[in-house]
Amino acid sequence: MEYTHLMNQPPDSNYSDDAPGNDTYSHYFHIPHAVHQGNETSKKSIYFCGNSLGLMPKTVNKYIEAELTDWANLGVEGHVHGSNPWVSYHEILTPTMSKIVGAKSSEVVVMNGLTVNLHLMLASFYRPTPERFKILIEYNPFPSDRYALESQVRFHGYDPAEAIIELIPKDGSEIVDTETIIETIAEYGDGIALIMMAGVNYYSGQLYPIAEITQLGHAAGCLVGFDLAHAAGNVTLNLHDDGVDFAVWCSYKYLNSGPGNLSGCYVHERHHRDEKLPKLTGWWGHNKAERFKMAPGFVPIPTVESWQLSNPPILAMAAIKASLDIFEEVGMQHLVDKSKKMSAYLFELLEDLDTDKIKIITPTNPEARGCQVSIQMVNKDKTLFNRLAAEGIIADWREPDVIRIAPVPLYNTFAEIQIFVSLIKKYL
Repeated sequence: MEYTHLMNQPPDSNYSDDAPGNDTYSHYFHIPHAVHQGNETSKKSIYFCGNSLGLMPKTVNKYIEAELTDWANLGVEGHVHGSNPWVSYHEILTPTMSKIVGAKSSEVVVMNGLTVNLHLMLASFYRPTPERFKILIEYNPFPSDRYALESQVRFHGYDPAEAIIELIPKDGSEIVDTETIIETIAEYGDGIALIMMAGVNYYSGQLYPIAEITQLGHAAGCLVGFDLAHAAGNVTLNLHDDGVDFAVWCSYKYLNSGPGNLSGCYVHERHHRDEKLPKLTGWWGHNKAERFKMAPGFVPIPTVESWQLSNPPILAMAAIKASLDIFEEVGMQHLVDKSKKMSAYLFELLEDLDTDKIKIITPTNPEARGCQVSIQMVNKDKTLFNRLAAEGIIADWREPDVIRIAPVPLYNTFAEIQIFVSLIKKYL
C-alpha cells in the first residue's frame, strides 16, 4: 500500500522523523505484513499494537541459536561452560531491566509469567486481618489482575464484594483524578491491607501517579504494589526512589520479548531480609553457594531472587536479551522523550479533525499518559477499525468501543502517525 497520497503536508520540524532526537530504530525489528479478514497481504503494515505485543527484534534468532548451539555441543555442561552460562543467565538481564523500571539490581529479577508473579507477590504482601482486609484497585483493571485478586481474597476467607474497592471516576469519564485517589484512601485507609494498581491502565492509557499513591498508601498503613505490564518500557519509572513495595510486569509488550514471555518482578530492598514475610519458595530462591548441595532447609538469597522458584527457561530469556540489548543501546530516557513528542503530535492531529464521532479518553496531560492513545467510538461501531485494518493499520479493538493505538518510539514514525490520522479523516 502506498500511503504518500494521504500525507497532505509533512510534520513541522518538531514532529519530523529526521529531526534531532527523533531517530527510529525500526531497522532492528521485523515489520509484519498486514492481515485483513484472515488473509495476509503482501504489503507491510503500520504497526501500532506494541501495547499488546511488541515487534520481533531481528537478532532474536541469533540469540536463541547461540543457546541451541551450546545445548547441542555441551549438553548439561552448558549450565556452567556455555557462552552465557545457564545457571546464571537470568542475571545478565537484570542490569538493563533495573534501569528500565528505576530499581537496584538486587530488587529486580526475571521469572515466571506475569500472573504467576502477581500471585507470588500477593502471597507475601496481601496479609489480611479482620480489621484490614480490603484491597484498593484501579478503575477498570485488566481482567487477569481482577481474577487474581478476587481469588486471593477468597483464599483468605473473605468476600470480594466486600474486600475489593474499585476507584471510580467522578465525572463519568475513564480517568481517575488524583483527588479521587486521595479521597478514597482517606475514606477506606484504616481497612485497606493492600493497594494494587496498574502503572498505566490498559483501556484508557492513563498513567497513574505512582509516587503519590505509594506515599498516600504508606501513610495510611497500607502496602502498595503495581502491575506495570503497560508501563515498563513505555514510561519513566522510579520504583526504588518512589518506595513501592513490589511490582510485576510482562516483557512481551513494550519490551518486545515474544508472545507470552517471562515477567519481571521487583521487591523493595527493605523487604529482602524480613524473615516474618510469608513466601512461597522453590530451589532457585535458595542460597546460591549451597543450592546444589540438595540439603533440607530453605536458606533464602538476600535479594528479590529469593522469590524465584525454578531454574530459568534459557531460550525464552535469550529472546528477552535480544530486546534489552536494544534498550541498552538506545536508552530509556531517549525513548520517553521521543514518545512524548509522538503522542503530542497524534493528539494535535486528532483534535484538528473536529468530529463528534470519536472521543479521546486518554489524558491530555503528557505527564499522565505514555505512548498509548485510546480512541472511543461514540456510536460503538467497529466499522472504522475494520477499515483501518483493511488499509494495513494494525491496532487493537477493545470492547465495547475503543481503538487502542501505541506509537512506539523504537519502531514507529511521525509519518505513520500522519497516515493513520489521514485515514481516520478519510473514513469519518
